[in-house]
Amino acid sequence: MRVNRILLIVAAFFYMAILACNESETKSNADDIGIGDGGLGHTTLTTAEEESMKEVVQNFPAPVEMAALLDEVGAPFSTNMLFPTENADNYNTSFKQAIALGVYSADLGYMNIYSKTSTIVQYLTVIKRLADDLRVGQYFDFQTLKRLAVSNENLDTLMFLSVTSFNEMDDHLRQHNRSHLSALVVTGVWLEGLYLATQVYKDVPHERIAERIGDQKLLLEDILDILRKYDQDKNFADLIKELEFIYEAYKEVQIKIVPGKPTMTEQNGTFVIKQNERSEVTINDNVIVNITERINEIRNKLISL
Repeated sequence: MRVNRILLIVAAFFYMAILACNESETKSNADDIGIGDGGLGHTTLTTAEEESMKEVVQNFPAPVEMAALLDEVGAPFSTNMLFPTENADNYNTSFKQAIALGVYSADLGYMNIYSKTSTIVQYLTVIKRLADDLRVGQYFDFQTLKRLAVSNENLDTLMFLSVTSFNEMDDHLRQHNRSHLSALVVTGVWLEGLYLATQVYKDVPHERIAERIGDQKLLLEDILDILRKYDQDKNFADLIKELEFIYEAYKEVQIKIVPGKPTMTEQNGTFVIKQNERSEVTINDNVIVNITERINEIRNKLISL
């Protein structure tokens, strides 16, 4: 997979982030949520497909990477860009809930980078409710993660707990033929991250933001590869069409991958290998405008669900 770099960031915390409290018990072990809640039931992937998908999901850049870049280039924080929490009750199927979970988690990463702790709790509450509805909350220590997030303390501990929790949850979903939920969360994270970047670029047209917007072409290709495994389901088929609409705007974007020497670091007693490849992106303002319009259109559809 093209996306094989391991990022030293607060990975899944803003990705599935702070999902449920200790006292939350799994509502059922039946795992009877179907692909799109009504059409298809479960889709079985081959071993190769599962491994391919697992690599993308577990090495997918967390939302804080994009948010951190926006902060680094001096872009001001904007509450107006956040996905409205009052819409959360409208997401009443597992398909909608998983996408929304990714979107809200991306916003949570954005708020954390800018230390907007007064707003974080509101988003944690929504994320917790969505996770409980999806029956994955039992893998997360909500109280501990909430305390670490709000106080911005012990970042390494937060990262370790979050990555461990997400990987356990992802393995659980795979074992119960619910891998599609992980794919949908990734999609939600990606959509919101790209939306934030394109909105900021309007006011802060920094070269690094332009490059990051262009670099998303590779991630979008990987996301589409995953989602197409479930394209028999109407919900997935519709989502694929929306993402292909965005991908059309990326046709003129050129990306050259430059290999780098891997490095090894220690995190919480575990050695982690980081692939230091980099990408050289060629993108112009007209393409960015087109991408911005398309991502904004699709995000508005999500809000109106």
